Order: sequence, then C-alpha cells, then structure tokens
Amino acid sequence: MSGGPALRSAPAGQLSRREFLVAGSVFGWLPFLRPKHVQLAGARFRILRHGHARRRYLFIHGNEETARQVLMEHMRTHKGIAYLIETHTRDVSIEGGSLDPNRMFSRVGAEANLKQLNRGWTPERLESALALLDRGREKLVRDLTPPPGGLTVALHNNSSRYSMASEQPISDAESIRDPGNLHAFFLCTDPEDFRKLSASPYNVVLQQHAPKVDDGSLSRLAALRGFRYLNLEVALGDAARQKEMLDWMETGL
Repeated sequence: MSGGPALRSAPAGQLSRREFLVAGSVFGWLPFLRPKHVQLAGARFRILRHGHARRRYLFIHGNEETARQVLMEHMRTHKGIAYLIETHTRDVSIEGGSLDPNRMFSRVGAEANLKQLNRGWTPERLESALALLDRGREKLVRDLTPPPGGLTVALHNNSSRYSMASEQPISDAESIRDPGNLHAFFLCTDPEDFRKLSASPYNVVLQQHAPKVDDGSLSRLAALRGFRYLNLEVALGDAARQKEMLDWMETGL
C-alpha cells in the first residue's frame, strides 16, 4: 500500500484547481494566463489588452516615438489588443545582423531586406536568419490578424523621404483631401473602409490588391490574405494630427 498523500476530489458541483485553470485558459477568462509578450527574432512586442474588442493595434518601428506615445495613450480609453515593439531603433537584431521588422512578414521581403542591410553576410548566414523567421512568422501573423469583422491598425511616422506620393503609383484608388500635407494619410486594404475614409478630411489610398513587388510588409500580407488592415501615417512629431486621425477612424469605421 502506497504511503503517499491521498488524492482528494473536488466537492460535487465544483471544479478542481486543475479543471479551473484548464477551463479558464480555453475560454479566455483568466487574464494572468495570457502572454504579455510575443517575439520574432529580435522583434519583441509588449502586449496591451483593454477589454474585449475585434481590433488589433500595432507599433512596429521603435524609432517612431510619436506613434508609440499616441497608441499607448489611445489604449487607455479604447478597447482592443495592442502590440508595441520594445526597441527604440528602426531595425532589430537577427543572427548578429539587422532587419527591418516590417519586412519580415514574407520570406521574399525578408530576404531582400536582409541582403540590403547585411551586405557582408555569407549565404549560410542568410539562410539561417530566413529559417529563423520561417519558424516563427505564422505565430506572430496569427496574433496580428484581426478576428472576423475586426480590423488591424498600424501606426507609423515618416520623414521627408516618404509620403502618400510614394504609395500612389501602387495603389488601387486614392482620395486626396489634404493636398498640402501628403505625409498624413491612411492606407487601407478594404474597399468599404476606403469608401468611408474618403468621406473624412484626410488623405487615403486603397491597396486591396497586393502590389507586384512583395516588400515583406504587413500591409502587403493583409492585401494578399484579404483581412482588414489600416496604416495610419503622419510626420514624426505630429502627435496632434495622428491622434485626431485615430479618433476619427474609431468613430468612422
């Protein structure tokens, strides 16, 4: 006869501790069991959750600090799940080299970006980095993909080298409401979102069909897979405009 401790069953009608934990993890009502971070290569994202909503928010370039602050403030009053990269540089580390994290959502785009940023790499080192991304990409994509009827919103800041004019040649449609400020614009993948945003006082382009050149960005992936995605761009430092546009989007979409 064993001398170990006797096992006790939970009283009738009550869950055991193990059953409680399992049930909570399945149905999502144990917040302390939810991950607080998600990572792919050197891109580590802090996860902020506020209530239950079908919206996902993304801050992916660590040096675009205006977008970081606007999104963190926004999440205090709006429901959804936000993913904020923890670095404060545009690029992240991978296999001792560098990678633009918004170029890692396809193997083709990641390979082009790795070759550009790490010109001294051997083919073996490049393949090792690509394999690392291949193993973890789908997990991150699942997190960032909105549920049915939901929307993924990415916040970006730009400089003098990039504006709406950069996207116009590869877009399906455009609406220019503020021609004097092409650095502030929406980029969306859903035609109905484009129709609504076209009624706003802001610039917007539609990229429902993925451009021929796959640059590895999340917008290209969203167009390819057909989920609702919105990119909100303003010039670095223009927090007031970014907050204004984000607030309009929340009520207009």
